Amino acid sequence: MPTSKPKPKKPGRPRMAKGEAKESIVPVRFSPEDRKRVEAAAKAHKQTVSAWVRSTLYSVLDSQRSQNGSF
Repeated sequence: MPTSKPKPKKPGRPRMAKGEAKESIVPVRFSPEDRKRVEAAAKAHKQTVSAWVRSTLYSVLDSQRSQNGSF
């Protein structure tokens, strides 16, 4: 009788629960100098580059909303 081997785990991150993933991706290009600055700022705040960009953008948008009542 043949024995079945367990399936090996797939490489990569497991799927996220429905509704947990972000909805869209916005590609942004940086010059090499700007990328270094962004990476350094993210590291200084102990964040990933994506998390730092999001939090910085949200701060600017919230500030504009309180000043202008828009965004």
